[in-house]
Amino acid sequence: MDTRRTRTASVVAALTAGALALSACGDSASDEPDAAGGSTDGKTTITVALFGTFGYEESGLFEQYMEENPDILIQYESTQGEDKYWPALQTKLNSGSGTADIQGIEVARISEVTANQADLWTDLRDTPAGERVEDYVDWKANAATTADGKVLGLGTDIGPMALCYRSDLFEEAGLPSEPDELAARLGSWEDFITLGEEFQAGAPEGTAFHDSAGGLYNAIVSTEEQIYHDESGELVLESNQALRDAFDLAARAGQSGLTAKLEQFVDPSWDGGFGSGTFASIACPSWMIGYIKGKAGDAGSGQWNITTLPGGQGGNWGGAYLAIPEASENKEEAAELIAWLTDAEQQAAVFSNVGNFPSNTGAIELVGDTTDEYFNGAPIGQVFTTSAQNAPTQILGPYDGVAKNAMVQALLSVEVNGVDPADAWETGVSQVLNQVR
Repeated sequence: MDTRRTRTASVVAALTAGALALSACGDSASDEPDAAGGSTDGKTTITVALFGTFGYEESGLFEQYMEENPDILIQYESTQGEDKYWPALQTKLNSGSGTADIQGIEVARISEVTANQADLWTDLRDTPAGERVEDYVDWKANAATTADGKVLGLGTDIGPMALCYRSDLFEEAGLPSEPDELAARLGSWEDFITLGEEFQAGAPEGTAFHDSAGGLYNAIVSTEEQIYHDESGELVLESNQALRDAFDLAARAGQSGLTAKLEQFVDPSWDGGFGSGTFASIACPSWMIGYIKGKAGDAGSGQWNITTLPGGQGGNWGGAYLAIPEASENKEEAAELIAWLTDAEQQAAVFSNVGNFPSNTGAIELVGDTTDEYFNGAPIGQVFTTSAQNAPTQILGPYDGVAKNAMVQALLSVEVNGVDPADAWETGVSQVLNQVR
């Protein structure tokens, strides 16, 4: 889960032991537990607040857990955009009230948490989740660990990269539509731009090659080890040439009319574009699979397919953690739920249902042979496992989220408003520096 990492969810859901959905407001004051959790009819209520689609509700895991633990009631809500979720969570954390028992943390925020917020979160080593810390890929676990050894989150998923595309639209434009044929054409990101130019020459009316310059930029930088910070934690936005190159290439795609000029996760036209054919390709971290299915619907089945990144590169964009705010009054029960949700079998189930790729090493072994009929039977387990294996171990820093959002907005100004790319870059950099100083 964008992240992005930003992921998708458009409804607020609350689950009861009888699997009935409560309204966001509750039928009455007595029907809805308070935000910090509580007790209802002798049951312990665990509140869970996430952003986008973590896959637990979609895979029936909350309901399964309540059936197996009849003394537990789970109340769940999700905010569609992480960029809205995170500032609201900060207000609640700083006030000491209003947080859920379990909160999601996007990977771009985890360094900020470990560096600056350790006192606001529960050290999971001291909970029933403590024995599970060793179950995850090393970099995932290490990123949630403070300098003095506190573990502030358990990994949900990681975001190995691929490219998703509309095979029917590629065929209409006269391009190869089989994944292997496309992969053979894409030795580099420059080749991707060339392919886009060929697509636009024969594209169906109203269809752009790619959804957004910002999405393309995030895909390119996902293959880099050093992005916004160096190993010492210093911000390297201005000096990292790989970032500037990625920005310029994405800006060129936007200027050349290769993108649909849509803001991901914000613009309703972007959501609609998955089914309407507004764009024919999109950078596709594994969690995007569930988003595509949700937005394109049943009619999109068989239209979409998946191929590897140019040159067979590995990359990572997104992924998340589950964590317990220090203000929670149900730490032990929340930790037991976290440990269960991030166990191998549950992570494998989530991948099969919505595409969120596991961070649990045992789960990774379980999903290698997974295919997806919605994507023309694509071997998604193989594609994303290989990408994860080839991906560099990225250096994370406290301003990753701020910097990523600023660069995406700068590229949007190039696409939509015709801002010169050099000016847009300078504006983006200035916005980051002004926020972190």
